[in-house]
Parts: sequence; structure tokens; C-alpha cells
Amino acid sequence: MRIQVLNVVIFLFIVINKVYSYQYQPNLPVGGIFEGTDENEEIAFRVAIDIVNRHGRLPYTLVPLTGRIEYDDVINAKTGSILDHTWNKPFQALETTCDLLKDGVIGIFNSLSEDNSNTVQSVCDNKEVPVVQTMLNTEHERDCCSINLYPDAEVLARAFADVVKRWQWESFTIMYENQNSLPKITEMLKIYNTTGHTVVLRQLRSSSSGDFRLALKGIWRSGQTNFVLDCTTENLGEILKQAQQIGLMTNKHKYIIINLDMHTIDLGPYQYSETNITGLRLVDPLKNIVKEAAEGIYFKRQELGFRTDEMDRFIGAWKLQAKAALIIDAIMLFANALEEVGEISAASILCNTTDNWIHGDSIYNYMKTVSREGLTGLIQFDHFGVRSDFNLDLVELREGGTIKVGTWSSKEGLNISRIAPEPEELDEDSLRNRTFIVIIALTEPYGMLKETQVKLEGNDQYEGFAIDIIHELSKLEGFNYTFIVRADKKNGDYNETTKEWSGMIGDVINRVADLAITDLTITRKRQRGVDFTSSFMDLGIQILYAKPTPETPSFFTFASPFAPEVWMLLTGAYFGVSLALFIMARLCYSEWSNPYPCVEEPEYLINQFSFRNSLWFTLGGLMQQGADIAPAGFSTRLLTGFWWFFTLIMVSSYTANLAAFLTSEVRELPFSNVEELVKRADSLGIQYGAKAEGATEGFFKNSENALFKQIGEYMTKHPDLMPKDNAIGVRKAALGSYAFFMESSSVKYEISGSCNLTSVGNKLDEKSYGIAMRKDSPYRGKLSAAVLKLQENGIIDGLTRKWWIEKRKKPECPDEGEAGEAPPLNLTHVGGIFWVSVGGTLLAFALVFIELILHTLKKYGRDHQSCMEEFTEEIKFYFKFKGMVKPVQGRKADAQSVDSKKKLGTAEGTPVSIGFTPEIVHT
Repeated sequence: MRIQVLNVVIFLFIVINKVYSYQYQPNLPVGGIFEGTDENEEIAFRVAIDIVNRHGRLPYTLVPLTGRIEYDDVINAKTGSILDHTWNKPFQALETTCDLLKDGVIGIFNSLSEDNSNTVQSVCDNKEVPVVQTMLNTEHERDCCSINLYPDAEVLARAFADVVKRWQWESFTIMYENQNSLPKITEMLKIYNTTGHTVVLRQLRSSSSGDFRLALKGIWRSGQTNFVLDCTTENLGEILKQAQQIGLMTNKHKYIIINLDMHTIDLGPYQYSETNITGLRLVDPLKNIVKEAAEGIYFKRQELGFRTDEMDRFIGAWKLQAKAALIIDAIMLFANALEEVGEISAASILCNTTDNWIHGDSIYNYMKTVSREGLTGLIQFDHFGVRSDFNLDLVELREGGTIKVGTWSSKEGLNISRIAPEPEELDEDSLRNRTFIVIIALTEPYGMLKETQVKLEGNDQYEGFAIDIIHELSKLEGFNYTFIVRADKKNGDYNETTKEWSGMIGDVINRVADLAITDLTITRKRQRGVDFTSSFMDLGIQILYAKPTPETPSFFTFASPFAPEVWMLLTGAYFGVSLALFIMARLCYSEWSNPYPCVEEPEYLINQFSFRNSLWFTLGGLMQQGADIAPAGFSTRLLTGFWWFFTLIMVSSYTANLAAFLTSEVRELPFSNVEELVKRADSLGIQYGAKAEGATEGFFKNSENALFKQIGEYMTKHPDLMPKDNAIGVRKAALGSYAFFMESSSVKYEISGSCNLTSVGNKLDEKSYGIAMRKDSPYRGKLSAAVLKLQENGIIDGLTRKWWIEKRKKPECPDEGEAGEAPPLNLTHVGGIFWVSVGGTLLAFALVFIELILHTLKKYGRDHQSCMEEFTEEIKFYFKFKGMVKPVQGRKADAQSVDSKKKLGTAEGTPVSIGFTPEIVHT
């Protein structure tokens, strides 16, 4: 009895001790440093730590601590445009590493660029903290505590060199993206014997918008057909797409892609091009552990609030890139080493001290000796901590997708099951005499009922662009077809509640029809349920809106030819020249004339250019009407000539621009792009929408773009603005104050048949139309090849021209006129005329003073007075501005004489013009 009680006590003690240890086990931080904007590696880092903690093999809990290095833009010094991004920021890497060491991390994981990684490695080696790297590195020299899980660069280069050798290319071109590719290419060329072979290196330089076409065109012109391509995974899909557009993806071309993640991008658009595309992969997506890791990343993304797609849970293994898989393998390897070491403790380490971690060297040595199977195959290291023993899969792109055609190992080399694609044992006439049920929708111009007085039945009652495509395919491949119509015109949407597809997609899945063709957009979501042929039309989303009506001319339209600042300066020029003429006329001796022509030496002289007469004379020149008076002096005539030249240019410019303003009708849209539409919709009273349950609606609701997401939320809140048919949306847009989003091809068709509609802005995205069929359909390849043949022969272009231009009947639209609105003339256009006028005025002032000086010298010789006294006397008189009568030769007139001269304007024989009565003042 006592023994039993003792056993129970011991058992309870052990249980309590286990529970206590589990609840109060210490937390040990583990550091991760990442760079760029891709979060997949950090998520994989956290997933791996969760797996380690969940297994509970360690006497402590690992806690992830992360740091991130943001990139800098590489700016073109001349244009100011962004050329590229750089992550080489060693100082920031140093700060991040020191912060993690201060927090007491027991290891640091990273897949940084070379400069950043070397900085982290140097600090960690000095502090004896294990650092695990997962990136390509050509250096073998390592200190005490760094290890790299990425395959050795020299061995990896040997793998690609073996593939190139086996293909027996006599010449090939190596296309590389940037300087980061050169170490791999250099190692490969060291191994590959180029004797007797022509090898050309071409860098794929791109613009700031990611356009590689200029470099690809140069390669296309070289006539080369064999290529070795090295680029980042982010740009690989875009480079292949642009190569296809240039004409470098035909059955004559062969590619070897030096990227271990080739299989993770969407290669569907190229699987029917008959281009041989080969690559090596480190991660096999068919392995169960890879599928489990991908599913873990899917749930972690959901937990962290990232956008997830249900399909990612099932195809995530095919999207798992090598860096993320290596991060998971690195954590598992690190956990195995911790198990072997046993109890350890964390310590805060400062970079500016000589402290180091006492357990670091032991953990590093255990990691070097551990050998285990991971997501990236067998993981083991040599005595340098280099992973030189690994296996790779050789994969090729076929019509069925990416398939494994061989293996490569560091010990046995390349082992290929077949070098070239085996000929398919299919009957060339496999579609001949086959009958397909093709479902269509009566959407113009893709499918329509024929307008005829005779009743038609069967296929004869339909016509349209899609109808003609099926007809051309049937002639090419020899199959029969029967059309059925989808009455509600729904293309198809996936119901998350019922887990079923609606519309034409649902009809294909449920075997109501074999094929579906209309304005059916190829989307990633739809590709989960059905397969599509190659696209027969490329398009994008555009805005359909009513044309603006001409605005009512304003009351001051006549003033529109000149900008407001020009009118202000013109007014200032008028008063300035008038004042200048008045002053010059007083200073100019020639402007003082004899009021009595019969008297040789009159007592008084008169001047016609009073200030009001100067204003009138200048205004007459401006209006090109002239005046009854004329300047007599050289200076005043020069000023007048420049003023007339000024008015000639100004009046001519005004007349020419006025004609454009009076004959043009201003038509201005309330918005010019989608940003302005969303921003000004409420203030302008404009509503917008798209076809309900269509691909356009799905594009906005599922978009990550903030603006497009806002449009999607607006559509969700206003279901009444979402018509069930495009035709309803078009009619609503024609009424005004409603913007309808639809595919650009349909927008072009509606505009071609209407006088009241127009498109606004550029395409918002790029998409394609294709023919839908059931998943894994055996005739997908044949139909896709036939569609491509129709495109190559120009038949699809001819059908597009037929239904969008030739068959489209556009009503007689009123002539809108070809002349556009002329821009107002501003100071840039007429500024030179003002400066000419100013220069002429200053020159006239100089001449009038010269004339005054010459006149004074003449008087000095005649009157024997002091020249200075004469000049001073003249100046004093001229600048008194008291009258327009001046004594002759300095004689003094008495008050009675002056009073009599004041009546000079009414005296007989006085030369006075109407409206130009000179003012007589006693001097």
C-alpha cells in the first residue's frame, strides 16, 4: 500500500513538473533580416518557427524578431527618371543587426544582397552568433559562425553548363538583366568550353516602366534562336511576354532559363507557342512536405491580414519560391542543432563591446554536421559550411504545363529521360467530324440575330464576330457545331456560398455546352473552373460616357483672344505712349508751329499735341482710323511709327485669334480620367457602374489598388447602378451623368455606332477574350493552335474590321468641325512687341533732347546769349506745362497781347482742326 501511494506521488510530481516546465519555459528570440517589399520570405520565417514551437521538442519557445531593409531608387541624372532599385545599404544592415543582437537573438537568418549579407556576416562572426544565409554567394571563405543553405555557385553553374552542353548549341546568346547575373554567368562560362562556339552576351536594359523591348528587338535582328536567360523572378514573366510580342517565341527558338523559380510563374501564355523552354528547379511542388509548407504559409497570410485567394491553398506549392523554402529549411536545421546542444540561454550583446555569445560556436558546428531531408532536398555541408551536394529537377514547358524531364545531381551529373519533346501520337484530324455544343450570348457584335424577313432556324439565325470565329475554326479543323443561347447574358461568377459557378461558365462545367464564346474575359478566377484557348482579342477596361454638349458662349467672348494680362498691358501701353507723345511734342521744337502762316515772325507758336489730343491720336492709330493731326518732328514721328507697328501686330493677332474663338465650339468633359471621376463624382452629380456579376465588376472588387478598390466598394453600395446587360448601361450612359465601365472593344463598338458617346481616359488594365471549355479538355491544344493560326493569317483582324467598321451603321452626325479651340495669346506670344514699343519710346526721347540741344546752339549763335542760359530757359518753359503758346525767340508778350491770342482759335485764318483746338496760354 505504501509503495502504491509512493508511486502515485512520484507520478503527480512528474506531471506537475512537466506542466510547470511547459507553462514557464523561457522565450529565446530568433532574428530575421529581409529586404525589399516581398513579404513571402518573412511569412515563411514565421511559419517555420511556429512549426518548431508546435512540435515542442525544445525546452524553450522561439520568438521571431525581424528587421527590414528598404530599397533606394536609382535616378537618371539627366532625366530624373527612376532607372532601378538598389538594396545595397550596408550601414542600415549594420544597424539592424546590432539592434537584433541587443535584443538577445540566438541566431540571424537572411537572404540579403551581397553587400548587406557580408555586413551581417561580419558582425555575427565577430560576436560568435550563428548566421544562416539563403542566397547565392560566390565566396567560399567563412569565419566561425556563418553557413549558407543556397546551393554553391560553382556547382550550380556546372549544372547549367551541363544542360547547355547536352543541347549541343553551336552558338547562343546569353541574356542577363543586371550586374548581379554576371557572377553566375562567369562561373558557367569557366566550365563551358567556348572553343568553336559563338557566345554573345546581351544585357536586357529596361526603361523605368519595365520595357525591355528595345533590347529584345536588337536580339531579334541578330537572327539568334538559342538563348540562355538569367533574370529575377519578378521580371521573368514580363521579359517572356515582351519576347513573344517581338517574335522571339516561335517553334524555332529555344530557351534555357537560369532561374530556380521558373516553374513558379504563369507560363500558360507560352505553352502553345512550340518554343522549347527548359530550366532547373530546386523545390519539387509534388512533395508532400512542400504542399504542407505552402498550406502553412497560406494560413499564416490569413492570420497576418494579407489578401489570400482560395486557389492559393491548392496551387501554393507551385508558387513556393526557392528563397522561402530555404528559409524554412534553415529554421528546421537550426532547431535540430538546438536539440543537440541542449540547454542554452540568450544574452544581450552590444556591437560596441568585445562581448560574444558562448553557445554560438557549438550550434554552428552541429549545423555543419547535420544531414537531413528538407523542402529543397538533401541538406548537408562540407567542412567550409558550403552546400555543394544537392539535386535538381530538369523541367520543360509543354502544352500540358511544366513537366519534369530529367534530374541533375552534383555526383552523377545530368540524367535526361528525353532530350527533345516526343511526337504526340494524335490523329491530325482528331477534331474532324466531332460535334460541339457552343453557348453564346446575344451581345453585339459578338452574337446577334440576323435581320431578315424570312424565318431562320438553327445556326443560320445567328451572326456576329464570335459566330464567324467558330465558323473559321470549324473550317480549319473540320468539326461541327450547334449554337445555343444564354438568355440572361451572364458570363459567369463563382458563388462562395453554394460553391458553384453561374452563367456560361457554369453551363460549360455542368456539360450543358462544350464551348462558350462571347465577350468572355480570361481571369485567374475563371481559370480555376474551366480552361481557355489562346486569346483571340486583347483589350482593357475603359469608361464610356456621353459626349459633352457645346457650351454657351460667354458675354465677353470677344475678349477671349487675349489673356487678361495682355489686355492690362495693352491698356498701359496706350496711356504710356500717349503721355510720351505729349511730353515729346512739348520738347520737340518742330512741333511748335506758326498760327499765322502769313506772318513771318509771329509772336507766339502753338502745339497741336495737347494731352487729350495725344490720347485721341494714339487711339486713332490703335483703331487703325488715323487722325487729322500729324507729328512733324523726327522724334515724334519715330515714336508714332513704332506705335503703328505695335498696333499692326496686335490688331492682326487679335483678328486671327478672334476668328478661331468665334467659330469653334468648346466641348469639355467633366473629367478626363478615372481619378478625376472618383474625386469629382459627388460634386458633379455623376454616377458610375459596370455590368453586374461581370469580370469588370470583379476586377474592381478584387483589386489591391486603393482607387480601384474604392470604385468596387461604391459598386457594392449601389447595386441599382449595376445593369444586368451592357446594352442597358450604354443607354444609361448616353443620357448623361453616368459613367459606364466596360471592355475597350465593346466601348469602341458602341462609339462607332453613336454620335452621343465617347471614351474617357486610357485602359485601366490588360485582359483577353478566349473560348471556354471544361477543365483538362483534350481538344484545348488543338483549338488554341487553330486560334493562333487565325491570328497569324490575319483572319481575326479581318473579322474585327468587318464587325467594328464595315458592318457598323453609324447615324448621320452633325458636323462637329475640325478646327479646335485656339489658346489665348499670353505674354509669351506678344511680349516682344511690347519691348519694341518701349525701345522705340526711349529712342524717341533721346532724339527729342538731341533736337532741343541743336536748337539751343542755333539760338546761341543768333542771340549771342549764353548757351547754358538759353538751354535752361527752354527747359524751364517746356516743363511748366501751363499752355500750348510759346514766345518766338524769347520775346515777352504783354498781358493784353496774350489775352488777344487766347481767342486765336476763333480768329479768321487760324489753322485749327475740329476736335484739336490748341490751348493758348500767355508765357
